[in-house]
Amino acid sequence: MRETGDAADGPLQALERELHELAGGSGDAGAGGRIEELRSEIRQLRQDMFQRMTAYDKVRLARHPDRPYFLDYVDAIFDEFEEWHGDRNFADDPAIVAGFAFYKQRPVCLVGQQKGRDTKQRKFRNFGMPHPEGYRKALRIMKLAEKFSRPVLTFIDTPGAYHGMGPEERGQAEAIAFNLREMAALRVPIVATVIGEGGSGGALAIGVADRVNMLQFSIYSVIAPESCSAILWRDQEHAAEAAEALKLTPEDLQRFDLIDEIVAEPDGGAHHSPDTMAETLASILDAQLLELDALPVDELLSGRYRKFRRMGEFGE
Repeated sequence: MRETGDAADGPLQALERELHELAGGSGDAGAGGRIEELRSEIRQLRQDMFQRMTAYDKVRLARHPDRPYFLDYVDAIFDEFEEWHGDRNFADDPAIVAGFAFYKQRPVCLVGQQKGRDTKQRKFRNFGMPHPEGYRKALRIMKLAEKFSRPVLTFIDTPGAYHGMGPEERGQAEAIAFNLREMAALRVPIVATVIGEGGSGGALAIGVADRVNMLQFSIYSVIAPESCSAILWRDQEHAAEAAEALKLTPEDLQRFDLIDEIVAEPDGGAHHSPDTMAETLASILDAQLLELDALPVDELLSGRYRKFRRMGEFGE
């Protein structure tokens, strides 16, 4: 499926160009009928293409540079977001954004990974790959949420935790492991949503939650397909094969009971209609928060414990 690539060209793109040209034309009386025909053809072609998607097609779509990022959802769904900075130990990490906001007049805690749109922003955000101080900042804010009884909503979108020498020297693995332990015991509802890439421990460090959602064309995996291919085949030419074997799509993970809900995306993916995507996600978050609010704290914690303890079970 070529439509997911940045430089892709084909029947779908040709139809979209024709539609764009007609829609921006001079209002020819005969154009209206053709515009409706084009829209219908585009919808049908997209449906056909997305039904034939491979796992690696979904990987590429999850990485699409126009997909809504965490801060796009913050702007669309929440009010009065106030970002907090720093881990009170080493530094602030822009790859993780954390703070407090209102959701339907209710205070909530928000934590998410942010990749950045242009080259300058991507460098500033380190392409969404957090350092240990990012995870420590996230946990600091989540602990404040627990203190003031505010639910925690996390948004996962990272290739993985940054693996440079500096993060290793500052305890990257320890920071991730500490978050896993502490989030498991956090005495407030937690909802995690994979909105793009969910890469390895870098994603899981903010992914221990009572409800785990994945957008329809997001991925969640212990390793990137390219890295898996490089390890197993000594090159990256087998990335598509690795993607199939990794079972990283929402359908795979829901079948294994590793996630709770698949959030449907608009035709063509979330980037084709960010407002619709935000509305769909908001309705699911609302329902899940209402469900979790009704649970006593002890029942909430025991349910979270059981949820993650049963992961990895298999039969022969």
